Amino acid sequence: MILSIADFFNVPWYELLIIFLLKVLEITVMTVRLILVNRGFKVPASVLAFFELILWVFVAGSVLDNVMKYPIKGIVYSLAYSVGVYLGSIIEKKLAFGKVMLQIILPTDESNAVAALLREQRIGVTTVNAEGYKGAKSILIVYANRKGVDKLKEDIFKIDPNVVIGESDITKLSGGTINPRRRLFK
Repeated sequence: MILSIADFFNVPWYELLIIFLLKVLEITVMTVRLILVNRGFKVPASVLAFFELILWVFVAGSVLDNVMKYPIKGIVYSLAYSVGVYLGSIIEKKLAFGKVMLQIILPTDESNAVAALLREQRIGVTTVNAEGYKGAKSILIVYANRKGVDKLKEDIFKIDPNVVIGESDITKLSGGTINPRRRLFK
């Protein structure tokens, strides 16, 4: 069967729009859900999985119905998938679930000012003496909530623009003087 150009585009625009919007929503939810699972938020991730699957069943069903006759549906579906991943990543970054570990490396004489800044904000900090390429250094190890970490790094760079900050996501953390994990649902 040869597909004509008229058949390719012979789908109502509103049907394509609905497929696109619902698939973007589904993949956005999926992306946030996957990140929540990786960060240990099992219950909220399970709730999102329920809604994600409902969306998938209906959207995939509408696309698979006559996809060989109307391949534009598959193209719109695929485009919406990529847009959903992008939007999900943006939303997750705004929500900033979980904790990070910052390793702050700077000259020893400036480490006291940074440590004082962190402690003023009630953030625990561990200081380690080290030797760097250009002499004595200090490594400040900090565990902080992801929410607000960009502002925290900005404040540190104001004290020393040449500071080196390594950032790692933390999935589990216990003990010490850390702020408790924020609850998603109360």
